[in-house]
Amino acid sequence: MNIQELIQKAISDLYAQNVETSQIQLQKTKKEFKGHITLVVFPLLKISKKNPEQTAQEIGDYLLEKESFISEFNVIKGFLNLVLIPAYWIGLLNEINATPEYGTKKAGKNAPLGMIEYSSPNTNKPLHLGHIRNNLLGYSLSEIMKANGYKVVKTNIVNDRGIHICKSMLAWQKWGNGETPESSGKKGDHLIGDYYVKFDREYKKELSELQSAGMSQKEAEEKSALMAEAREMLRQWEAGDLETIALWKMMNAWVYAGFDETYKALGVDFDKIYYESQTYTEGKAEVERGRQKGIFYQKEDGSVWADLTADGLDEKLLLRADGTSVYMTQDIGTAKLRFDDYPINKMIYVVGNEQNYHFQVLSILLDKLGFEFGKGLVHFSYGMVELPEGKMKSREGTVVDADDLIEEMISTAKETSKELGKLDGCSEEETDKITRIVGLGALKYFILKVDPRKNMVFNPKESIDFNGNTGPFIQYTYARIQSVLRKADMMPDSGLLRLTGRNDETGPAPGSACVEPDKAVELAEKEETLIQLLSEFPAIVKEAADNFSPALIANYIYDLVKEYNQFYHDFSILREENEDLRKFRLVLSQNVGKVIKTGFGLLGIDVPERM
Repeated sequence: MNIQELIQKAISDLYAQNVETSQIQLQKTKKEFKGHITLVVFPLLKISKKNPEQTAQEIGDYLLEKESFISEFNVIKGFLNLVLIPAYWIGLLNEINATPEYGTKKAGKNAPLGMIEYSSPNTNKPLHLGHIRNNLLGYSLSEIMKANGYKVVKTNIVNDRGIHICKSMLAWQKWGNGETPESSGKKGDHLIGDYYVKFDREYKKELSELQSAGMSQKEAEEKSALMAEAREMLRQWEAGDLETIALWKMMNAWVYAGFDETYKALGVDFDKIYYESQTYTEGKAEVERGRQKGIFYQKEDGSVWADLTADGLDEKLLLRADGTSVYMTQDIGTAKLRFDDYPINKMIYVVGNEQNYHFQVLSILLDKLGFEFGKGLVHFSYGMVELPEGKMKSREGTVVDADDLIEEMISTAKETSKELGKLDGCSEEETDKITRIVGLGALKYFILKVDPRKNMVFNPKESIDFNGNTGPFIQYTYARIQSVLRKADMMPDSGLLRLTGRNDETGPAPGSACVEPDKAVELAEKEETLIQLLSEFPAIVKEAADNFSPALIANYIYDLVKEYNQFYHDFSILREENEDLRKFRLVLSQNVGKVIKTGFGLLGIDVPERM
């Protein structure tokens, strides 16, 4: 019976009234007061009909008399602070130790299905730092939802058509001289990105010449021959021109091969990929259906619009005058196809906060078109990521390339690790494996520890630090724990294998126990604090899903590691003379490692067994 249920029983016996466990507010006792668990009494005063101090005293007296695991209590105004005996914490550790997948739950047969869209790249440029934050958030959120019992479909929508794609195609056609990834030695997505930048430079050059001839900027943009060619290429593509389609397929194939390399290096994947070239026609059909039903209207120039002024918004373009579609049209078609394909309970779009208005409109339009899922879609709106130098611009070629950043992080991890002597004795193969884990861990953790709703500045130098709130600091602590456990296994009298049922280096066997919950084993406050922190992990995993925030898990793991490192510094483990206490500390260490590994797994971060 958990503490909430015990207090529920106490209230029933004391005041002859029933109260839901959800009404019983428990929190960790503040450090300045003695206790482990604090009951907030104020919500119970209507039931007790007494003042806060009297109510807290009566509940405390009842629990002390009835429950053997409560050793004492104190009352501070309307707060009842409970002190729990060591045997309680040992018993709790036993439960944690006996649960290999502690903190997570598997999806049942009738589990709800969540679809999470992330990445959403354009095929006119390689992935950059902004995409990295998107991919890491989307992948981590998928893992967190699965850990909360959801079935999850990880999906990607590739923006493989539109005027921006035609700009790269036209630039390659004009100035490429037949260059290919093979002939240039470049990844395909990088090669195409170069031509996107080339188009922008030539376009700006043309505008400058037209303005020098006396045109205004607006007139120059309207008279631009280069932009007119790009628009014509888009019309030819939508008309199915064979030559244009062949060029588009060839260049996109180069890009997809490049994307796949980056996704693999980053450690993210997808269950289903949709392409706008396939979904936009579905969207156009839905817009036409909406026009015929009077949901949308057509202007004299042939463009189709949605009037959302009655919803407190403005008018939204859905089809251009030349019949070409816009992003909104495509998203309508993609949403319809997804719900045709899967029985989705929750649709989550991982897209930056600059698109807040877009998804507000999309939700309304889907609802107006009669799709039940319209109102229920979730826009996981996250902040932008910048560098210390400021914002990045793809068209100007000032972005931080994802591939370059990944390699830089791995290289820096290797240099830093060697300088600190972390890799002494490792073979070259081990060194490469560990530094890849550490470099990627530094990148991922630095990004995921930030509240996703906030803008952030990514500083590569700060991220690779073996001290402080960083991935390498946590990874090193995990490796230290594994080293302690390996040494314990080699000790003839440690009893660790027999005691915990360890069958490998990753965790205990189901049903294993650490030490008997005997009051003779006196625990230090730091040891009790660690177990209490471990006990909070399932609630943190649930809260992270409820709030769409991997940062909650990241910062919880950091707090756990900080506490463990203080414990490791202050207490002997392998040299502890009391056998029961030594066994307890080994199992405590093992389960701290287990939660670190599970928590980091939910963030998509690996942990090294040695370091």
